[in-house]
Amino acid sequence: MREDAKDAVVIAFSELWRKRRSVRLVDGSPLPWLLNTVSNAARNLERSARRYRNLLARTPRAEDVPAPVIADESGLLGALQGLPTREREVVVLTILEGYPEKDTAAALGIPVGTVKSRLARAKARLRDDIIPMWES
Repeated sequence: MREDAKDAVVIAFSELWRKRRSVRLVDGSPLPWLLNTVSNAARNLERSARRYRNLLARTPRAEDVPAPVIADESGLLGALQGLPTREREVVVLTILEGYPEKDTAAALGIPVGTVKSRLARAKARLRDDIIPMWES
């Protein structure tokens, strides 16, 4: 919800810039125009989110579908699966998914320092597991 509010404000300011020559100022201020545009953008974002949620609710669940089997010739997936769950979660979110450490910490409900230490330990373990595979 908070991100939608930020998105609505960004949309309003981009529209203000795009339509800067035709925006009607009230007493020299674009504030009334901005307020209307933000509220319209927020409604549009909410409608879009509602349509998306309804689509997801109608989508059949794939509970019985087996996970795809991927050939792992490099051994990277095996090394990643060999990590403790706590460290693997941090590696997946920060390195593979590209989330910042702060967002990873928020998603996992842990301090940023813990994310950093788990990531450092995981990198060291992966380094120890992967380098010998490539040297042989």
